Amino acid sequence: MKAANNFRNCLVILAEVLSIAFIAYRESATYYSFDVFYCIPIIHAAKLTSLRALRRSDKNIPIVVGVFVGVIWTTGEYLAVYPDYPWTAWLLNTFTRGVTFTVLGRVMVKVWRERAYARKDVLTDLANRLEFTDRFAIEQSKSERSRKPYSLVFIDIDQFKLLNDEQGHYTGDQALKALSTILTNNSRAGDVVCRFGGDEFALLFPETDDASCKLLADRIMEVAKAEFQSKGWPIGLSVGCVTGSGSSQSIEELLQIADGKMYSMKKEARIQLRSDDALAMKDAAVRDQHRY
Repeated sequence: MKAANNFRNCLVILAEVLSIAFIAYRESATYYSFDVFYCIPIIHAAKLTSLRALRRSDKNIPIVVGVFVGVIWTTGEYLAVYPDYPWTAWLLNTFTRGVTFTVLGRVMVKVWRERAYARKDVLTDLANRLEFTDRFAIEQSKSERSRKPYSLVFIDIDQFKLLNDEQGHYTGDQALKALSTILTNNSRAGDVVCRFGGDEFALLFPETDDASCKLLADRIMEVAKAEFQSKGWPIGLSVGCVTGSGSSQSIEELLQIADGKMYSMKKEARIQLRSDDALAMKDAAVRDQHRY
């Protein structure tokens, strides 16, 4: 699938370059210049590169496209306008245009990537707090018009520090990525999944009432528990759900409510854990008495 998308994108960029070259060639005898449109495939390639992983081959895409555009532009110019073009001039113009477009492409990659990661968490590739806040404002406006509720879920990983201390920060990062995948796979197309920071995550469920929100949260907890146990990670999840409608409450107020419910759940889990430990110690003491 990825290879097919890459091939299709390459064909689109190639078609853009050749189309511009053809139009520039056809209009070379007129007063109109279309050379500036050669920037279009450069910007297109830069945007595609910025959205991909930072592999070495991806970093070379702006260079390849920039050189290709420089060659096509200079060759078309030679065929249409300057048939007596000396080869040194062709070489120099190709070089300068290729370098110019390559630099432009690399700058555009940096611009697009900074724009993307200003709203994404680098480790998990989820939305960050800024993106989540903006999407929440949009959803509030929709809810105001449609009168349909929306729900917000706040998630915290229990015993995450213990995991880092016992198995290292690399394992901690893998746990964050695993949870991110679970949240994404168990969310719907219009839902917003966000890493708030550290071991805290938030989800926004549009057009979702309280009962449906709790069902979604329970499913996420069940899948996450199975995944964590299979990996041997001593962690779990605490979850807080809150449902709103319209813009009667701000995101800070709803997050505070969800955060309070999440910590109540965390507190109950700790009490239950202490109770289980106490029962286990009592059973052990009884077994020791019977042994002697």
